[in-house]
Amino acid sequence: MASNLVQLLLEQSQQRRDLVIGTVDDQIRLVDALEIAAGAAGELTAQGVDRRGRVALVASNSTEYLIAWMSCMLAGVPVALVNRSYPPDLLATMLDRLEPAAVITDREEVDFAEKRRVLPLHTVRSARPSNPQALPGAAATESDIASFMHTSGTTGVPKFCAQTHGYFLRLGRDMAAGLGLTSTDRMLAPLPLFHINPLGYGLIGALSVGADALTVDRFSARGFWPMVKEHRITALVLHAPPVEILKRVTTGVDADGHEVRTMFYADAEFMSRFGISRAVSGYGSTEAAGLSHLHRWELGDEIPLDCGRYGLPRVDIEDRIDESGQIHIRERRQNVLFAGYYDNEIIDPSIDADGWFATGDLGRRAADGTLIFIERAAESIRVKGEFVPIPFVEGQLGTITALRDLALWKRPGEIIDEEIVLYVVADPVPMEAIREVSAGLPAFMRPAHVAQVRSIPRDAAAGKVQRRLLHDQELLSWAALTW
Repeated sequence: MASNLVQLLLEQSQQRRDLVIGTVDDQIRLVDALEIAAGAAGELTAQGVDRRGRVALVASNSTEYLIAWMSCMLAGVPVALVNRSYPPDLLATMLDRLEPAAVITDREEVDFAEKRRVLPLHTVRSARPSNPQALPGAAATESDIASFMHTSGTTGVPKFCAQTHGYFLRLGRDMAAGLGLTSTDRMLAPLPLFHINPLGYGLIGALSVGADALTVDRFSARGFWPMVKEHRITALVLHAPPVEILKRVTTGVDADGHEVRTMFYADAEFMSRFGISRAVSGYGSTEAAGLSHLHRWELGDEIPLDCGRYGLPRVDIEDRIDESGQIHIRERRQNVLFAGYYDNEIIDPSIDADGWFATGDLGRRAADGTLIFIERAAESIRVKGEFVPIPFVEGQLGTITALRDLALWKRPGEIIDEEIVLYVVADPVPMEAIREVSAGLPAFMRPAHVAQVRSIPRDAAAGKVQRRLLHDQELLSWAALTW
């Protein structure tokens, strides 16, 4: 069994010579991609970039992106995967903390500072092919740092999470087992590759069993099902925002003829409408093992509305919920959790004396022992002593077809409690429908006010609601809901 990512890539390229990776429009055999990446790795080494340094990869999804990532793995150089859509000032702050020896990028307009080598992304494809077998990365241990992924930065500057080779190998194997992947599958992970979902669950999950591993340069809801059918995709890795978008703008007829049999993640409506026979839900984070809890659903199961946040712990994870409702995670073996937060040459594991990592997430326990994620503690709403399950309430109100987009947030109440504010994009605002759906919710979950805005602020790449920016949006209308 492979003990690092390079060994995994080399083994699968030899066991299945026709295995392909890349974007759907630019597929390349893994064996050929590794030879090009080996040439690019040699060029990194020749420029003095080695395992003692770091590389920042600041680019959009592309086949060149994957080759650049592999070149760093082969060279034994940890690579930071950075959101290219961030403004230059924020990128500069993040890179000052990372101090990379080189930046590989497709952003020509950003000055990444004279002290760093800047390598255009497109040049990796022109590297002279070389033998990938004997490069430094092949000797990496499970505990060596493979990459850095950053947090979303909802409460400050995004933090870099250090991830070991062992972290990725275990995550990939567990996801492949949960999805039931085989070497005959064709995985599509159409999300930005600096996220754990597409890279860890999708691409490394697929490569763990020798399946094709594909992505896209840009997600398109309208073109999604035609692309899935054209490329005979059998497995998908998504997350909540694109699942909701696909439910809103595509139909079962659009999906007719697809070959998808398994995916992460889908709810009962998605599975039923689009004919998906198996879906895996879960809880986790970049820090908490990538995905620390998984649950498998079959079409026809009695699937709860909040199934996307269900999961039983992996065999190498244990968890507990403290008196405030916060989830804590502890690894049962080394290199399961992230290695720690990186900042200026220091990796802080952020665990207590007993090895517990406080996730900052709120959760509850189902009767069968399943862990159910509720919400980030820093983004929670509490009414009458109860935590409001934001995703559940948004899911209920999201059934109102007149709402083009929506998000739940809060404001201080007149006495003690917080009040729920429903931000909506709609014209006109369907107040009666909102009142009707809300009336079916427990009293503490009902919105107190409806705010009409032009758009819901979301992270450009992940599609997550940026709740702390909701109060800054221009109000088109404001209405109170009385009960």
